[in-house]
Amino acid sequence: MATKSKVKAAEAKEDSSQIAYKGIRRMLYSKELIPGQKIANRDLAEKLGLSTTPIVQALKWLEIQGYVRHEPNRGYYMAPFSIQEIEEIYEMRELIEPSLIPATIQNLNKDGLHRLKLALDAHLSADREFYLKERLFKNREFHLTLASLSGKGTQIRVLQNVFDMLFLKYGGNYFPMSSLSATDQAHQEIYDAVALRSLERAQTVLKNHLTNVKIQVLSGVRKMLAEQEKSEF
Repeated sequence: MATKSKVKAAEAKEDSSQIAYKGIRRMLYSKELIPGQKIANRDLAEKLGLSTTPIVQALKWLEIQGYVRHEPNRGYYMAPFSIQEIEEIYEMRELIEPSLIPATIQNLNKDGLHRLKLALDAHLSADREFYLKERLFKNREFHLTLASLSGKGTQIRVLQNVFDMLFLKYGGNYFPMSSLSATDQAHQEIYDAVALRSLERAQTVLKNHLTNVKIQVLSGVRKMLAEQEKSEF
């Protein structure tokens, strides 16, 4: 009986930690927690209706993933903003996504092409007035759907983690308004090339698209940081 009680207690603790982990991730997505911010464990516990123990466990998992950092005797902080990290995230995308295109085209069937068309249409029909989260998520889903058709499970999981880092830590919303039409066009051209099984064309358009996005995002981030610096004086 004592052993069963311990098992149940361990399961309850694990469940609470998972609830805390998912809750904090939601807060990251909604930007309730931002890079560099000190994390108040008690406040998190109160918001999520939990004790501080599962909160700390969840923060340890997030520390391993690179979203938060722990300072001895000071507590947990959101990991600081890093242009280099953003650049590396896009460099990872530049490496992974085009490399999956050969397998995507090789495995392509009617169902897969239909899934990609649905993802494309969902992105194109998302709110165009602002590059809001809905549109960002639809953008993410188009790229992940394209990657998923390759069947390369390990690389797909890595790419999902790359997108998680981009969205969870940085909000993913540094894309300039002026580039919305260019993104729409690039996605359409990628879809058309894949549908025609034009490997070279699909890879070229995708590589150019990702490089252009990286350049514009980094430019937007640098501009934002420069404005923040000015406001501090």
